[in-house]
Amino acid sequence: MIAPSPWVVRHLERLAPGARVLDLACGSGRHTRLLAATGHPVVAVDRDAAALYGLAAVPGVSVLVADLESGDWPLAGMHFAGVVVTNYLWRPRLMDLCALLEPGGVLIYETFMAGNEAFGKPSNLDFLLRPGELRDIAGAAGLSELAFVEGYVDSPKPALRQAICALRE
Repeated sequence: MIAPSPWVVRHLERLAPGARVLDLACGSGRHTRLLAATGHPVVAVDRDAAALYGLAAVPGVSVLVADLESGDWPLAGMHFAGVVVTNYLWRPRLMDLCALLEPGGVLIYETFMAGNEAFGKPSNLDFLLRPGELRDIAGAAGLSELAFVEGYVDSPKPALRQAICALRE
């Protein structure tokens, strides 16, 4: 299994102890497992039922198989003390995603940005953030930025990435 993102690990302490967290587009659940192991009830969402299968037995984890890119927003009406997203971008739902945060809730988001096409996939600009885009989205959603980075990383493989940790006051 791939190790958790250092960005996510660094900002986990910002989540209230025992706070309910959403791991969106969680894949095989590297962050779901980390969050559950640190005492957070986790809702793990992905469209890949096979990937979620292994998470269903993890204590404190509930799984939701959902296509986040078509149809109704499957998370409508839900609220979380934390939302974690890595390696995923679907712009039409970014504001909906921010709206899931309850007061005091923390967004921890990290994914690829424009220029990453020089290093491999993803290379489609539809799935690469523009410079400062996460910062702009968080601001437009009324979130307060706690930390933000963008640029080249060499681990676990060379890439251009952008990440934000933001708070719903």
